[in-house]
Amino acid sequence: MPEVRVIDEDGTQLGVMTPHQAIRIAEEKGFDLVEVSPTAQPPVCRIMDYGKYKFMEAKREHAARAKQKNIVIKEVKFRPRTDDHDFDFKVKHILRFLEEGDKVKVVVMFRGREVVHRDIGFRIFEDVFARIGDKAVIEKPAGIDGRDMHAILAPKPVEVKAAAPKKPKAPKSETPSPETQQAPVTP
Repeated sequence: MPEVRVIDEDGTQLGVMTPHQAIRIAEEKGFDLVEVSPTAQPPVCRIMDYGKYKFMEAKREHAARAKQKNIVIKEVKFRPRTDDHDFDFKVKHILRFLEEGDKVKVVVMFRGREVVHRDIGFRIFEDVFARIGDKAVIEKPAGIDGRDMHAILAPKPVEVKAAAPKKPKAPKSETPSPETQQAPVTP
């Protein structure tokens, strides 16, 4: 008959016994017998309140999900003939999205014969990247997909600055202060 190693609800080992004995001990204590490590020799079982265990596990997973930040990708579209004021306005939106911690997908849309002038699209990307400066990281450089050009910008990671090492204080000089100095005696 197979045997299992049994661990009590406190974590103390009860020893190696048959599964029927382990189940009987668990029922006497009002708990469940749960197989923890089936591949061990002999398999390890634990006496525990399985319902409470599942509840606490779900609670931990919920807390972990609550701490996660959902990454949102905002999209800003340009055209080859976007006017200067509109361009500035859209760049301000990009900067605001980056400050809020969102990623930004910059798109240049071409229509009709505009596709021939892809160099204009690359110039638009260069101008956007120049205006954003060091506030963003280019996660995916400008690339062509069909009639559109795409690039993805991510907010620059916040650097945690380490505290500067403290400078040792200079030792006090042994010159007396003006109050304790005696006036020179002149004869």
